[in-house]
Order: sequence, then structure tokens, then C-alpha cells
Amino acid sequence: MINIQELSGIKLFRDLSTSTQDKVAQVCIQRSYGRGELIQIAGDPCEAVYFIRSGVVQVLRSSPEGREQVMVTLSAGDMFNAIPPLTDQAVNRGTVRALSDVNLIAMRVDDYHTLLENNNEFANLMLKEFAHRLSHLTDLVENLALYPVRARLARFLLKEADQPEIHTAWTQDEIAAQLGTVRDVIGRTLRAFEDAGYLRREREKILLIDRAGLEGEADLA
Repeated sequence: MINIQELSGIKLFRDLSTSTQDKVAQVCIQRSYGRGELIQIAGDPCEAVYFIRSGVVQVLRSSPEGREQVMVTLSAGDMFNAIPPLTDQAVNRGTVRALSDVNLIAMRVDDYHTLLENNNEFANLMLKEFAHRLSHLTDLVENLALYPVRARLARFLLKEADQPEIHTAWTQDEIAAQLGTVRDVIGRTLRAFEDAGYLRREREKILLIDRAGLEGEADLA
């Protein structure tokens, strides 16, 4: 069990009434993970819904050959595993890896079901989160299906430039997993962007030089 002060520190719960916050706090516990640690594995039984107090996690899927596709990167205030408990199989739909030291609030699946069934305020909050997640997945499918790697990489770099607090030291393997491609393609495209004068690479850093040029590659018009 956690206290209301710890719960209200999560943006997701701040607008809930005190009575609902108390009900949620009573059935939650804290869990901590170190950078690089696996929090859950896709296909395993879903045991809990998680809310992020601090840190950054990555939700991904893997092919039998080991190729990874990152579904979403989440940070403080976000949640994951809200949908699997409501499906017939109730298994984890993605593997979740800590990209930094992470502090989570966990709610067991049975308690999650009880709150959804008996607390309209909590249920409405979850519905809004479902809608937000569906919008994200729709954008992800559009990005993968309709845009070439060059445009996807340009969009990724622009997004990261606007959100430096999320992750500042991407490897080419990590970028490839984000964009649904392979390391070699990312390396060639970065070199092409560098030759075009859009960016400059300095060791592990990528510095944007020509934002307008990169926006043109991203097809954001």
C-alpha cells in the first residue's frame, strides 16, 4: 500500500477525487528497477498494471529472429499494461525494458478489475488513456506503412530534438528498433543527412543544423 501523497505525485491521478485516490492507493505497491532491467516479457501472464513515478521505459515486440520494434517510450506520469487484463488471454502484449532507473506503482490485475467495475471516476480515467494509446498506435501504423525510413528517421530526430529529457544517447540499434528497420539502414541515412548539411555527429551526439531541411525530409507539410 502507498499513501495518497505518493499517488498524487503522478500526473495521471492528480485530478481524481480524494476518495478515489485513497481507493487506488490502498491497492498499489511500489517497485523499482535498474537501467537495462526487464520489467516484463511479452507472452507471460499479465500480473499487474503499472504507473511510472520516475524514469523511462520502452515497450517493444520482438520477432523470432530477435529483431525488435519499439511500440512506445514512456516516462513519469505514463502507464502501461492497462489493456491486457481486459482481454481473454490476459498476457503481456509487450516486453518492457527500463531505459533508466525506474520507480513504478503496481496494481494487481484483480484490484484493477474491481476498481473498473465499482468506481466510475477511475473507469473514465482509464477510458481516456485507452483513447490516447489508440491514437498513438494509429500514428505508429501510419508511420511504418506510409513513410520510407528516410522520412521516419527525420521525424524521429525532430521529435527527440524537442524532447531531450526523454533519451539523449540513442545508439543506431536503438533507433532502428524505434523505426522498424535495421542498423545499417540507419547508419546510411544518417550519413546522407550529414552530407546534406542537416546534422552533424559528434561521438554519441547528433546535432541538428538545418531544421527546415530535416522537416522537408520528414514530409511534415
